[in-house]
Parts: sequence; C-alpha cells; structure tokens
Amino acid sequence: MALSKNAIILIIVASSVVTATAVVVPTTIVVNQNNTIKFTLLYNAGVMIEAKGLRIYIDPYQLPSNQSDYPADAVLITHDHGDHCSSVALNLIAKEDTQFFFPEIITSYISWFNGTGVKPGDTFNIGPISVECFYMYTFAPEGYDPSHPPESNYTSYLIDIDGFTFFHAGDSGNIPEYSQLDGIVDVALLPLGPGCQTMTGIDVVNAIDIINPSYFVPIHYAEGADITFINDFGTAVENCGCELVHLNYFETTKFKIN
Repeated sequence: MALSKNAIILIIVASSVVTATAVVVPTTIVVNQNNTIKFTLLYNAGVMIEAKGLRIYIDPYQLPSNQSDYPADAVLITHDHGDHCSSVALNLIAKEDTQFFFPEIITSYISWFNGTGVKPGDTFNIGPISVECFYMYTFAPEGYDPSHPPESNYTSYLIDIDGFTFFHAGDSGNIPEYSQLDGIVDVALLPLGPGCQTMTGIDVVNAIDIINPSYFVPIHYAEGADITFINDFGTAVENCGCELVHLNYFETTKFKIN
C-alpha cells in the first residue's frame, strides 16, 4: 500500500444540502475520470467512495430506499454495533459480486454475506484500490468496560487510491497507534460523538494534530454536534494545518488528484 502523501489536492463541493431523512442519492460518478474521487457522507458514520469505476461503502446505515440504484462493489465494516453494521443496509446495496469485509469477530455477518474476516494489519485490494486495516478501540471511564475493547480487533480502514488516502476511524477514540499515521493520510474521517466512548471535542483536535491529514471530514455526529464542534474547535483544526470539510448527511464532494 502506498504511504506517500499527495501535495496538491483540489476539493469541489458538488451537491446540495439535504436532511438525513430525505430520500436523496447522489448522481452516478463518471467512471472514466480516473483522477476524480467522489465522496458522499451518508448517515452517521456511513460513507460512499466512488473512484476507478468502483463504489465502496463503509459502515452504511439507514439508507434511503433508492440507494439500491447504487450497488456496492465492496463494503467495509468497522464493528458490529447496529449503527455501523446493518443487515438492512447491506442487503439494500448488495449485488451478486459485492465483496464484504468484517472484523473477524463478527462471524455471523461473515457467514450471512459470504464475507471476509479481517483484523488490524491485514491488507487487501479492491481492484486497483488498496485497503489496509488499522486499529479501532475506545477507552472506558474508571469502573466501566470499554464499548469497543481492544481485544475485539475491530478495524478502522485506510483506503489508498493512487496514493491518495482516506482514513475512516469508525468509533475509535484518540488511540496511541495514531502516531503511525503521521503524514500518510490525505482525508481523515473522524467521529465527533458524543457517546459510544468515541473521541469528541478537543480529543478530535488532538487526533488531527497527531495524524496530520490535509483534510478532516467530521462523521458520526448527533444533530447540531457538527455545528457546535466547528464553532468551538474549527480554528484549532485550522491551526493544525488541516482544512475542515463540513458535509451534511447525504452531501457529496469531489476530490481531484493532480
């Protein structure tokens, strides 16, 4: 998997704002534009990445019914919580040759969808796109168990498209292993929370400072939490040398790689 970071990237916001409950799906990507990556924030932590003639979903959840018009070439699941791993969503976007990837611990879903079990450190290819599984866990307050235990080997993902790399953190906290990502991530997709023991507030800023991405797209945010975060910490994110790209649920942007 290529770990070099692209120096020149152009982002073009492409779609209008819609609500999370609207039955709206973005237009189909023009597959012959090999230097264009189309990115759509779905609901919660769900995302759709279209590039190289392929459509990759991560943690799809509460999709509109006509999302079936946009079937998946591959689906990556970070962990088995219901707002990240939904059989309803998976069945909606599945086609005959869809590849499904789940953490090894989710044996039922691996069986149901004829999927592949993965763990942190594993790598695989989806056509010309390379994927690396990374760590995903949270810390619990004293006296409580972590909601995402390290021993479960849940997985975040690095998706490398011609050297342009997305990092989807799932529900992860700001974990020590993030120091390994310094300088190799172009777009960091990090949860805002609050809840689920994910990172939130200044923890997100600290994670951005460690990972050092070019762009940060907030995911997994409750209603209004995105605006609150931007008001409270937007300047701090910019001070990390990172551009904050704020998308509403079901909004699309395009990345062009020079």
